[in-house]
Parts: sequence; C-alpha cells; structure tokens
Amino acid sequence: MDNASMTPTFSDVLAAAARIAPHAHVTPVLQSSSLNNLVGAELFFKCENFQRAGAFKFRGACNAVWNLSEHDALNGVVTHSSGNHGAALALAAKTRNIPAHIVVPDGANPAKLKAIEQAGGKITFCRNTMQDRDDTAENIRQKTGAVLVHPYTHVDVIAGQGTAALECLQQSPALDFMIAPVGGGGLISGTITAVAGKAKNCRVIGAEPDGAADAYASLRASQRITDIVSNTVCDGLRATVGEINFRIMQAHRLEIFTVSDAETVAAMRLIWERLKILAEPSCATVLAALIKNKNRFEGRKIGLIITGGNVDLDSPLW
Repeated sequence: MDNASMTPTFSDVLAAAARIAPHAHVTPVLQSSSLNNLVGAELFFKCENFQRAGAFKFRGACNAVWNLSEHDALNGVVTHSSGNHGAALALAAKTRNIPAHIVVPDGANPAKLKAIEQAGGKITFCRNTMQDRDDTAENIRQKTGAVLVHPYTHVDVIAGQGTAALECLQQSPALDFMIAPVGGGGLISGTITAVAGKAKNCRVIGAEPDGAADAYASLRASQRITDIVSNTVCDGLRATVGEINFRIMQAHRLEIFTVSDAETVAAMRLIWERLKILAEPSCATVLAALIKNKNRFEGRKIGLIITGGNVDLDSPLW
C-alpha cells in the first residue's frame, strides 16, 4: 500500500514505542513554578531537546529505519530536511549501519548541518523550495536505491513522533491539554493519534508561526493551502503541511493558535531563563501560544512538547 494513503493508528504508536526503546532516550518532563504563576496553570514541559540528535525527530526516524526489512534497508535511506530530521535520520541509520542521504536547502541552520555531518549523513544541497527538495531527494533515490523517509508524511515517522506525547502522558497523567508545534505536521499528527488513544479527555492544540500559518489557513478553508511563502525565525516550521497530516488534523478538529516571531523569541528566552535549558524557536511557539491565550487555559494541566534544542547561538535574532 502507498504510504501516503495510510493513516497511523494508536497501535502503530505503541508498536513504535517498543521498536525504538533500545535506541531512543526517555526524555524528562520539567516544571517551573514561575511559569505556572505566569499563565495561571500547571505546565509540564516534555523536553525532547534531550533526545538523541537534540530533537523529537529521532523518534520517527528511528521507527522508520528499524521497521525496514533487511532487503529494503540494504541501500540505505534518503530524505530532505532543514536540519533536525536529517540529523535524526542519519543517526538512526548509523544505529543500523546503513547509509543516509540528506538533502538540505541552502541557508540551513549551521548547528543542524553540523549535527547531520557528525551523525554520518551524506549532505546534498538544493535550492530552498519544497519542489527542489522533493526533486533532489527523488533523484538520489533513483540513483542509489535508497528508501525515501519523508520528514512528516511517512506513516512510520508519524507514529514514531507520537511516542513523545505517549511518554508525556505516562509521566504526567490527567492532562487537560497537550500543545505541540505545527510545521509539516508529523509531530502534531502523531500527537493527535497518541492522545486520542491514550487520554480521550485531553485536547490537542497546535502552535504555528504567523509567518508560516498554512495549517491554520488550511483548516479554516477546509482544504490545503500550499501557496504561502514562509517568513519566520522558526526554521523547523517552514514546511507546507502534508496531505496525510492535514487529514488527521481535520478529522480530529484540531485547533491552532498562531504567534508572531517576537512572541516566540520572548517565550524562547523565558524557557532559557526559567527552565535553564536550551530550546529552539520552533518549540517556543507552544509557550508563546499559551501565554497569548492564557485565559483559555487557566487552572488546567497542560503538556507542552519542547521539540528540540539545536539553536544557532551566533544568531543576532536573540
């Protein structure tokens, strides 16, 4: 069956959790009384910045790599990525001793490029458009026979990403809300799937930058909007939401809050200052959305997925 036509189930998330257990870290959940007081709610920060490769992306990449048959794994894997998925796939491939070809758009985060290289990924650069990413990855797939592991529309990737929320619910039971960033939709789709299966009284909320709010626009229009040109500091959230991801969001009536880059950077600095951890702007959107809409969440228990910590510390933006 074509992977793009499949929809992951809660059973897939459970299977992914078992499959990646020998390789992935169980990441901590942190709390901050000062941030609780700021928003008037009890916050549980699921810190995927402590995951291998520095981001939640290792979960989905690892699940996809280790679910390949021996025959399919022979020629390795290929993907396109602005950074975190590429580093995660390269590292996951290394755990299985197979090659990983990573297509990276021009102007990618230097810290994330370094992570791909250190994990043994073979980098090919392309122009910074989704069409160029797709075309370059497809050319490599045809030349090498590598299996394409798409960063967010692959069913095994989505199921693997859902294990972060599953783990958070096991560590922090009785949550009222779970907030996750929205980019291409792999994490939010996996989060929706995990939460629907594990905690039916918990509601999933998406956080998206104003400058890349195609998922927000798509849900309002009841169809995918694919012509938005992204302009945001959140480099991990610039991708256009995938078809399978949009279907899952629609089916579960996902609500998305959008935030400005200024609100996001302010929230990122709060995370640095109050939790004493390094978090990148893409994941700071969840705290920014919470602060912006705090009246909605007053008195509730809220899980927030801190997706990664691969920050370009030399950036003048913060």
